[in-house]
This record gives sequence, C-alpha cells and structure tokens, in this order.
Amino acid sequence: MTQVILGENEGIESALRRFKRQVSRADIFADMKKNRHFETPLEKAKRKALARRKKRRFRSKARD
Repeated sequence: MTQVILGENEGIESALRRFKRQVSRADIFADMKKNRHFETPLEKAKRKALARRKKRRFRSKARD
C-alpha cells in the first residue's frame, strides 16, 4: 500500500508527484493491468514461454 503524508508547508502538486513516483516504483500499475482480466493456465504458460524466448534472443544478441 502506497501512502503519502503531507508536510506542513507542502503543496498538493508535490505530494501528488511523490505519490506517483512511489506507485511507479512499487509496480502497482503493472500489477493492476496484469490482474485486469482472468488468465487461463494455458494463456499464462504461453505468455511465460514468449517472455523466455524474448529474453533468450536478447541475451544471444548481447553476446555477439
């Protein structure tokens, strides 16, 4: 849970900016997008296999 406590002379804009920064660091939006729709076990396996292939391809290009 992300929480921002306002300082004594702090404006709402700076507090909102700090809140957005904390949310992006905690990957809350990525998690929210991932859980937006139900994913069947088959879809999950396909997504993970695709990620492994992309990772493997990137590593092989980095070695060349």
